[in-house]
Amino acid sequence: MRALITGGAGFIGSHLADSLVERGDRVVLLDDLSTGRLANIEHLNGRPDVEFVLGSILNSDLVDHVVSGVDAVFHLAAAVGVNLIVEKPLESLITNIRGTETVIEKAHKYGKRTLVMSTSEIYGKNTSDSLSEDDDRILGSPLKSRWSYSEAKAIDEILAYTYWREKGLETVIIRLFNTVGPRQTGSYGMVIPRFVGQALKNQPITIFGDGTQTRCFCHVSDIVNGALALSEHPEAFGKVFNLGGDQEVSISDLARQVVELVGSKSELEYISYDAAYEEGFEDMTRRVPNTTRARQLVGFEPLIKLEDMIQSVIDDQRA
Repeated sequence: MRALITGGAGFIGSHLADSLVERGDRVVLLDDLSTGRLANIEHLNGRPDVEFVLGSILNSDLVDHVVSGVDAVFHLAAAVGVNLIVEKPLESLITNIRGTETVIEKAHKYGKRTLVMSTSEIYGKNTSDSLSEDDDRILGSPLKSRWSYSEAKAIDEILAYTYWREKGLETVIIRLFNTVGPRQTGSYGMVIPRFVGQALKNQPITIFGDGTQTRCFCHVSDIVNGALALSEHPEAFGKVFNLGGDQEVSISDLARQVVELVGSKSELEYISYDAAYEEGFEDMTRRVPNTTRARQLVGFEPLIKLEDMIQSVIDDQRA
């Protein structure tokens, strides 16, 4: 198979490329390097089965060209991270909505099976014990930039679903819950690499809010395995799947684990959401995925434990 990965130089995109190449596929990596990094795919340089294309998913002609020459599309390119969404909401909206529209439109033009990577942000402030794919979305005001990412990704999902329903395009939608692993940067608000970076420098571990909010983390290798299996299963077409971990942890406890594993002298420092992001910023107190649908269809199971996830990020940053 020859596959296109939009956002191919990103954290998850580069790991997906590794898995595809390892099993014998050829990949085209499209990335504008706004958040992706050449360092993530440096080890793939010079391979005849890997092509890197510098460019944006907003470039319709370029997207048309690269989609026409592949068998499948993995659409990962997006404006990501709370920091970026809050600081550049308009740019993020355009990238996430218009960019996805372009990719899906070209995939339909050439009849290419497409996986669209979405997010647990879809659920907003819904704090159910175990969020399933059909649960309600609970969002704040559309005038709060915090929720613009959720709105944009919801439109992405609607596009993917309606292209399958009305036009027969084979699409699969995946909602990710806090993916973590080597190559991830804390620059855009990703919590574990940010905590690790601070701990390695013995700087204060800055926790936004009171630290009681809980999340579930999943290693990127488990995510990639699940995504690949779903992308190729005919019963997954036209459906959405949660992928995420099953270990719930408070952000304060997460910070303490990072400090312990690093052997750091860092202290925990709490910063209000208003000071960290913007006045009136809203967050959710809990976000736990129900991955039953993916487990039943393709046997998805997160295998890597939280301590090992954190250690993989520590080893990566130390290297």
